[in-house]
Amino acid sequence: MKALIVEDDFTSRLLLQRILSPHGEVHLAVDGEEAVTAFKSALEGGQPYDLVCLDIMMPKKDGQAALREMREIEAQRGILGLDGAKVIMVTALSDSKNIIESFASQCESFIVKPLDRSKLLKELRSLKLLGEKAS
Repeated sequence: MKALIVEDDFTSRLLLQRILSPHGEVHLAVDGEEAVTAFKSALEGGQPYDLVCLDIMMPKKDGQAALREMREIEAQRGILGLDGAKVIMVTALSDSKNIIESFASQCESFIVKPLDRSKLLKELRSLKLLGEKAS
C-alpha cells in the first residue's frame, strides 16, 4: 500500500505515520496544496497512491478543496469511481455539512479525531487495503 498523509498537525501526522508505516510506503504533506502536488506527481510517475488520509482544516487549501481537485485530476486521466485512490477524511469536524460535503466529493470514509488505531485499521480492511489479519 502506498499512502499519503495530509495533516498540518504534527502529532496527528506522526500518529498516522506510525499506524500506516508497517503496512506500506507513507508520504507526508502538511497542507492541501502540497497534497495535490504530491498526488498529481504520483499519478504522472505511474505510481499513484492507494490511500489518502486527509484532514479538512488546513492552511493554504483545506481538505475539501484538495479532495475535489484530486478527484478532478483522476477524472482527467479516466480514473473513475472505485479505480481511484481511497480517501479517508480524518478530522476533528463532525458536523453534518462537512460529512455530506466529503462524501459528495467522493471520499470513501470519514473518521473523527481523536484518531483510534483500531478504527483506522478496520476501515483499511473494509476498503480492501489491508488483509483481514493485519494489525
